[in-house]
Amino acid sequence: MLQTKKTVIIACTLCFLFLTFTNSFAQKETQHPKNIILLIGDGMGTAQIYAGIVASKTKLNIERSQVIGFHKNQATDNFITDSAAGATAFATGKKTYNGAIGVDSAKRSLPTILEIAEQKGLATGLVATCSITQATPAAFIAHQPSRAMVEEIAADFLNTDIDVFIGGGRNHFAQRKDGKNLIDDLKSKNYQIANSIEEVEKIKSGKLAGFLADVEQVKMSEGRGNQLLKSTETALNILKQNKKGFFLMVEGSQIDWGGHANDTQYIVNEMLDFDQAIGAAFDFADKDGNTLVIITADHETGGFSINDADKDGHIEGKFTTKGHTGVMIPVFAYGKGASLFSGFYFNNDIFFKIKTAFKF
Repeated sequence: MLQTKKTVIIACTLCFLFLTFTNSFAQKETQHPKNIILLIGDGMGTAQIYAGIVASKTKLNIERSQVIGFHKNQATDNFITDSAAGATAFATGKKTYNGAIGVDSAKRSLPTILEIAEQKGLATGLVATCSITQATPAAFIAHQPSRAMVEEIAADFLNTDIDVFIGGGRNHFAQRKDGKNLIDDLKSKNYQIANSIEEVEKIKSGKLAGFLADVEQVKMSEGRGNQLLKSTETALNILKQNKKGFFLMVEGSQIDWGGHANDTQYIVNEMLDFDQAIGAAFDFADKDGNTLVIITADHETGGFSINDADKDGHIEGKFTTKGHTGVMIPVFAYGKGASLFSGFYFNNDIFFKIKTAFKF
């Protein structure tokens, strides 16, 4: 009888210690990050990711991810989402129709996570390898019924206090049908204007509007180089100076374009480029210790599959469409609060998970 009591006491003690440890771990795991970096590989499904892994001579940065989930990404008017509806779901927490920029299905403006972060006193930024007025970056800062309204989207930038934005689309600010020069308006709001990656890198503090192309940036095979990596690093160095924290969205835009073109090597090149930005975000999170990194895509493009590959990483890719597909999309997370992103959920849930992580 005495031996039984001792056994029960020992078991209870071990149970108490285990619960104490797991509760402590859970509390530590759910601590709220000061900074959040959201990286969106436009058109990037699992096959695009694995194509980069197979083609790379070294382990990709995305493989350092700590948590993996999946999001379901249908639009309100179509089983297949486009970038505008997909990014608006991330940015606002509402699913909407294809083509919508920061508005719901009734075309009513919705506050975005970037705008909410600004209201809370955080620094904010957008970086892309396309025009900064394209659907994905636009959905975080603009409110328009159509993604085609690029000049109206550009004007919406002036309605915010975004700290850093870097991408193409200079003409949408400076060569406009209405004759306005929004570059002058940006200067009046104390933005430093950079017109090349070399000029971008020289900006160490303050507000930055970086224009790397008149409209769209060229693809990697045409000599874009590591502009995405350098733009991401510049944005991080500026935004981290805000003691309250920051929100930064970085888009690897042209993975999508490779899918539309049914061009396997285009996808691989852009995937490897995007992975450099992922590495910069992970390294920042490691050094900072108070940052959450999220990586996902709005949708998959091309119905891309890998039929074969040789020992040198040359991939035989096949495609089912030149458009988007409706498959689930992976979500990767790293750093403080990463556990929020495990499991299966809808794309608009990412907005609420970011709000929970920020404790907004």
